Amino acid sequence: MSRRDDAGSVAVLVIGFFIVALTLVAVVVDASAAYLERQRLTALADSAAIAAADGVQGEQVYERGLPRPGRDSRVDIDPHAARSYVAAHLTATDAWREHPGLSWTVRSDGDAVVVELRAPFELPLGVPGVGDGTVTGRSSAVVVLD
Repeated sequence: MSRRDDAGSVAVLVIGFFIVALTLVAVVVDASAAYLERQRLTALADSAAIAAADGVQGEQVYERGLPRPGRDSRVDIDPHAARSYVAAHLTATDAWREHPGLSWTVRSDGDAVVVELRAPFELPLGVPGVGDGTVTGRSSAVVVLD
């Protein structure tokens, strides 16, 4: 009975584990980069929503006066005014330089302004089978006068 040499089997196993380890590293790096980009867009959406709410609050107070204290102390937000404040904020912060291809929407749900920002995103390592995509950040703000 002859003995077979198993040296080649170990090399294939080591190469297989190496490929799996590299794939896992690429997935973690890509997921982390996408998460951080989403956090940056969400922070920008937060600041834009706050800028819109502050601007609308100022307009409301100066044009119509303060509402009576109590349940009606929330201010209705004009969507057109909110859009102009968000556009001014994004321009002032040079958001398009930081996030090329940035698009945004603003909607007003009565007393709340909702800002949604979208930007294309390229994965740093590009895991095979996972394409580049779009990252979205969303935030809202309300105006309550006390």
